[in-house]
Amino acid sequence: MKADTRTQATRRLRKIAGQVAALERMVEDDRYCVDVLLQIAAARGALDKLGKLLLEGHVETCVADAMRSGRKADREEKVAELLDVFSRFAHIGSR
Repeated sequence: MKADTRTQATRRLRKIAGQVAALERMVEDDRYCVDVLLQIAAARGALDKLGKLLLEGHVETCVADAMRSGRKADREEKVAELLDVFSRFAHIGSR
């Protein structure tokens, strides 16, 4: 993982941790359900952005290296990984 990606990911994770802590406080304080749901949506959005950031970094580094390696097994492994990840993150960007 590139250093700048790691820095951005760490920053986003701290923000997400704050959002989750706020959710916990909201539930403990018996806040209005819609307010809690909106905070959940915000946290999910932040997680999606983190996932997209990490996926982009993975493609730019690990996948690109495998494609340049010249080894068919490495390329096939990375393609299989990407297909699995895409199936799990298909909703990112569609909201």
